[in-house]
Amino acid sequence: MPSFVVVLGLLIASIVVVAAETAPVAEEPPRRIVSINLCADELLIALADPDQIASLSVYATDPKLSYFATQAAAFRHDAGEAETVVEREPDLVLAGRYTKRATRDMLTALGYPVELLDPARSIDESIVQIRQVASLVGHPERGEALVAEIDAARTRASDALTGDAMPTAAVYQRRGYVTGGDTLTGELMTAVGIANAGGDLAGGRGGFVRLERLISEPPDYLLVTTPAIAPGDQGEALLAHPALAELFPPDRRILLPERLTVCGGPSLPAALDWLSQEARRVMDER
Repeated sequence: MPSFVVVLGLLIASIVVVAAETAPVAEEPPRRIVSINLCADELLIALADPDQIASLSVYATDPKLSYFATQAAAFRHDAGEAETVVEREPDLVLAGRYTKRATRDMLTALGYPVELLDPARSIDESIVQIRQVASLVGHPERGEALVAEIDAARTRASDALTGDAMPTAAVYQRRGYVTGGDTLTGELMTAVGIANAGGDLAGGRGGFVRLERLISEPPDYLLVTTPAIAPGDQGEALLAHPALAELFPPDRRILLPERLTVCGGPSLPAALDWLSQEARRVMDER
């Protein structure tokens, strides 16, 4: 008759075998990822292995909008309509919440897994998205490293704040659109010690503000995405209006390149450092 020790050993061994057979198998990360969204482009470049990226979006190499425009040129970057995605035979498609619905629906109907990314309206929302995509591509550690860089940049921005009264600035954009308070750019401004006047001028997350009101209720500075006062096209013509140019000459304009704030994510450390430097400049001039 087998001893108790032998029976117990056999029982434990059988439990181990059953547990091994029933344990969930770690899901393989996607091997062919296609992005049809600019912000997803940047997250893929920052977090995925290069050979995981089957194609980036058609916007990926736009130097005005893309933080990784130079790096994106190393990858195929022609994904847009559903047909261009299908050609790449992806096992994951990253799209934006506002990507053309017909494209998203067609890809889903064809059986391609589509992950939708919401626009990040705050630093914390951006961090959540970084972790989401890092997990999807199988590199959560890279997500945590990027989050640590963002936290370090926030600390640097906070440490650079002075006790002086915060200067006010309005983010005045094409055709007179002013960014409101509940936005990523607004949070970045607050983080470096610049008060966003857009909340009072436009209310909420922003809106169009007549030139007359901006002139009659001027903030201390304008925050702009280009140093040029001459308009590049008709949409920027308002920014070159003589009254605006006289009230806000170059030294009363705070520059924040659009490519640093369109998406947040990997660009946030650079955006915080850049804006901190601009904040110190205007503080020194006051």
